[in-house]
Amino acid sequence: MPIKARYAELPGAIAAGCERMVHPSLLGQSDRERQRRFIGVMLSAPFFAAGAAVTLVTSGMGAAVTIAAIFAAFGLCWFVALLVAATGRMAAAAPIALVMASVALGGIIAAAGGLSSPVAMLAVALPFEAWWIGATRRAALFGAVAAIAAIALQPLAAAFLPFAGAQIAAWHWLVPLAWALTLVPRMSAFPDSAGAADAVGSGDRLEDIIDAVVLRVARHGEVLDASARARTLLKLPPELLSGTGFFDRVHLSDRVSYLSALADMRDGALSRHVELRVRLPQNGNGQNDNRLTADNYRPFLLELARGEEQSDVFTLVLRENDETAARLREDLAQANEAAAAAEVAKGRFLAVVSHELRTPLNAIIGFSDMLLHEMFGAFKDPRQKEYVGLVRDSGQHLLAVVTSILDVSRIESGAYATEPEPFRFMEAVEMCQSMMRLQAQAKNIDLQTQIAPDAGDINADRRAVQQILINLVSNAIKFTPDGGDVVVGAKRIGSRLHFWVRDTGIGIAEEDFANLGKPFTQIQNDYTRRFEGTGLGLSLVKGLVALHEGTMSIESMPGEGTTVTISLPVNGPKGRPANQAGVLTMPVTRAKGDRNGSLRKTA
Repeated sequence: MPIKARYAELPGAIAAGCERMVHPSLLGQSDRERQRRFIGVMLSAPFFAAGAAVTLVTSGMGAAVTIAAIFAAFGLCWFVALLVAATGRMAAAAPIALVMASVALGGIIAAAGGLSSPVAMLAVALPFEAWWIGATRRAALFGAVAAIAAIALQPLAAAFLPFAGAQIAAWHWLVPLAWALTLVPRMSAFPDSAGAADAVGSGDRLEDIIDAVVLRVARHGEVLDASARARTLLKLPPELLSGTGFFDRVHLSDRVSYLSALADMRDGALSRHVELRVRLPQNGNGQNDNRLTADNYRPFLLELARGEEQSDVFTLVLRENDETAARLREDLAQANEAAAAAEVAKGRFLAVVSHELRTPLNAIIGFSDMLLHEMFGAFKDPRQKEYVGLVRDSGQHLLAVVTSILDVSRIESGAYATEPEPFRFMEAVEMCQSMMRLQAQAKNIDLQTQIAPDAGDINADRRAVQQILINLVSNAIKFTPDGGDVVVGAKRIGSRLHFWVRDTGIGIAEEDFANLGKPFTQIQNDYTRRFEGTGLGLSLVKGLVALHEGTMSIESMPGEGTTVTISLPVNGPKGRPANQAGVLTMPVTRAKGDRNGSLRKTA
């Protein structure tokens, strides 16, 4: 890189470094600019003071005094700069800095031989530096007051400093000349300067008229500085984009096109346009747009331009890609419409199929039942009666499956209507016992009840509660070996009724808990493969419990049985939205106080 180009990048690099030290609480561009310049002046002032001290050594200052003055300058100035960077409060630090500068200037003039020395010309530096930082007439006025105070303090310093009053030398001109040389790059970067051409100044002005992030980038892609608009568009402090910070946030598949555009700019192209996705923080405020792309990426349009002819520093303008965002929103809306249409179609399909299946199934069940009772004559062969019985049982099983499918579909779509009414919970238990007794007796299972006297009445949909009990008891009997026990219990706790179904069956393994309650899903093992089923029973129970604003928990251990506990409000549901019914999560947790280490799954 040519030396001229490197020198041209120096002010921007220094400004970028100071920008990283600006306190994040400052959001206004003018406030950040003032603090950036204040930090820059306080960091560079010790170097100028050290040069002045070394220059004045031959004027009477000893080496020990010179080193002490240099350390004092670095310590005080850098302490003030770091204090402002850490707190963001410049109101108290600025007057302290002016007082320090006034005292130091008075001492330097006295050490150089007084007002007749060329060093006295530095009195102009205080009002200029104050104006440079504050960019107001008031700031320049305070600087002028500090300069006058330094001139007034010069005789007092000459009386106390042993090295004051030294002979004026020609090399004293080096001190004001060195300060004057610092004005050249600074004036070129100042926005109000007539010939401002530096990219920093251009970026600041450009940001005021467009809603975009302005970046200054070196030839190989390193970000030198970023405008404050990054806080609103990218939800990021500008300093996090410096160096490779911006490149690291570009989507992996878009980095090739970004690097290709940079290569074209290095080869002499005047401008390039790139569409890319940039990763935003997870806690950003643009929640709606964040859902358009995966992993919190959002679409942006990047425009690359050359700041000035033969410059290796490029200006990048990053703005939201409204066309891509609109296209993604349209695709998302179409996907939602398609999903809604599919859900409606599924409901209609199940309703039609259920109706078409129920009609012939009822006929099959009715006529086979008539044949079993030999209403039109006895069977000549016993196998005929056996086969008719199988036809009736198969029809009843298929009708139950169709009914369960329709109920689950209604619950998921929010179309399942409940009719709460007060009734004795014991009546639902007795009805369940009467229906399940023959099934339990066939396997020699003892079906017991443990209903507390205070169970009393409950305000709920009687049919739904009976369906819950029947499904739970049926599952318990199905997966309990011959000779086992199934217990239905209930008790009232506060304003809720807790009832449970406990069995001594095969239990549930921990890895199978994730599939509990999913429609058409059965836990598969050597024991369950012997039984038919659609896996809708527990899913239906979960949905019916949700309709009543209840909870369901499952405690189980392989080989030791399962307990399903339901908790329903005694006074009925308070009006839960129908479209939320049946949507439950069931995290697995250890049952508290269970020495056997059983698993509890709660919905």
